[in-house]
Amino acid sequence: MDKVETMRAFVTVVSEGSFTRAADRLALSPQLVSKYVSHLEERLGQRLLNRTTRKLHLTEAGLRYHERAQQLLEELDDLDSQVGDLGGSAQGLLRISAPVSFASEHLPGLLSDFQRAHPGVGIDLMLDDRKVDIVEEGFDIALRIGRLKSSSLIAKRIAPVRLVLCASPDYIARCGAPANLDELAQHRYLRYSLMDSDNPGSLQQTLSRAQPVAGSSMVCNNGQVLMRMATLGMGIVLQPTFIAGRAIAEGKLQILLPELAPEPLGLYAVYAHRKLLASKVRCFLDFIDGYYGDSPYWDEIA
Repeated sequence: MDKVETMRAFVTVVSEGSFTRAADRLALSPQLVSKYVSHLEERLGQRLLNRTTRKLHLTEAGLRYHERAQQLLEELDDLDSQVGDLGGSAQGLLRISAPVSFASEHLPGLLSDFQRAHPGVGIDLMLDDRKVDIVEEGFDIALRIGRLKSSSLIAKRIAPVRLVLCASPDYIARCGAPANLDELAQHRYLRYSLMDSDNPGSLQQTLSRAQPVAGSSMVCNNGQVLMRMATLGMGIVLQPTFIAGRAIAEGKLQILLPELAPEPLGLYAVYAHRKLLASKVRCFLDFIDGYYGDSPYWDEIA
């Protein structure tokens, strides 16, 4: 039985947390994946996994083997990709994590263009606004929005992300348009719960003090929901133009206090530092670089 295949089966079982999910990932039957892992344990003379009805637990030997096996498989995949580059064709499955609102609005076009240019690369896209651990969770690239802190990861800036404060004409007609920060604090603010840490400053501090109207309030971790609430006249919202741009262009939202807009954030492609970068990753990074430009189309719409 092939050593690399048994090693890959074991590493995938650990990363997926079950034989069934590992089998789906590898396009094999759960029985064959289990046979691979059992064969690996027999060959090594060590139990690598303790199996219960609900969970899998790595033994001490399994923990040590998994760490080294994962590294070897990554290096082997990278080597294959490097050699594959000589033929001019990137191959393999590219796993990408991306923020929900940005991806659903603006990634389909990019991914379609990328796969037309690189038909040998498959895409496994997961939408999640949390900051995933790309190494632990097995992603090749994570797209992130914010002001990135120092880390061991490599970050490539893709595009600026401009934030605008806006409200619907109906809300402005009922409640008025704030002329300054003091007046802004008296308005109803539709707050994006994940923005505070990435957007410090006087505007954010003022918005955090905004008073609820008639005892109501709105906090949400999805910008598209907040933008729709704003178009329905339910308050003032601070959102990126990649979400609010079309509503602004259509007159459903109006920009308020543009002189107080925060410094633009950034859209970044984040990936793990490796000596050998897989061709599928390198091709995607080269493709996305400059795709949206310094003045993205969503800003032009807004």
